[in-house]
Amino acid sequence: MRIEMESWQFWAVLSAIFAALTAIFGKVGVAGIDSDFATLIRTIVILGVIALVVAMRGAAQSLATVPQQTWIFLVLSGLATGASWICYFRALKLGQASQVAPLDKLSVVLVAIIGVIALGETLTLRAWIGVALVAGGAALLAFK
Repeated sequence: MRIEMESWQFWAVLSAIFAALTAIFGKVGVAGIDSDFATLIRTIVILGVIALVVAMRGAAQSLATVPQQTWIFLVLSGLATGASWICYFRALKLGQASQVAPLDKLSVVLVAIIGVIALGETLTLRAWIGVALVAGGAALLAFK
């Protein structure tokens, strides 16, 4: 079986793998320090890594070429990401990774609902069943 590196599925699976590692490494890393300070360290590392990736790929472009609407939504996305990370690391500090990560994945359910309402996306009955199963699975794992 040939891996298609240009498929969204390939990158989504890699994202899931790295998200799992984020939870495990984060839980261990946050044990000895304040969760907000841990988030700051993580953010600095991410900034360095993505700057390196952009430089290596030659993907940088003039900031003046970025449309205003893009700026607005990327800033909002950045603010939401920052809030998510702060909350996630605080939850890891207080709870078990095996409970925090599944509850965090309720974002899958919220994205499906918001995608339908705000973006006009459509989901089949099969997809809605999958969303319900994700919600149920997250609840089963998170609440012991």
